[in-house]
Amino acid sequence: MAVNVSEITESNFQSTVLGSDKPFLVDFWATWCGPCLAIAPHVEAIANEMTGKLGVGKVNIDDHPGIAGQFGVRSIPTLILFKGGKPVDQIVGAVPRAKLEEMVKRHS
Repeated sequence: MAVNVSEITESNFQSTVLGSDKPFLVDFWATWCGPCLAIAPHVEAIANEMTGKLGVGKVNIDDHPGIAGQFGVRSIPTLILFKGGKPVDQIVGAVPRAKLEEMVKRHS
């Protein structure tokens, strides 16, 4: 896991994501998912560039299926942006970095 990217689990989801005082981007992924691995460097770059302005974390859906189910994640990668403890935007699939940046900027 990259320095500015948190590992999100069922035990820390509430405090880390929903309790965040800044927007929080959650990447739902799995180790066997090629598109997830392809988009990971973009997620990490955004986390590094927006340190202090945006929280970023990853949920391994194989290890924590309850969180994925709670937010209706049916396909991965799914990236959900939370603000004020609520999901406000989402992207499904491996998209260009610019598309991720646009989503984050819309809600920053």
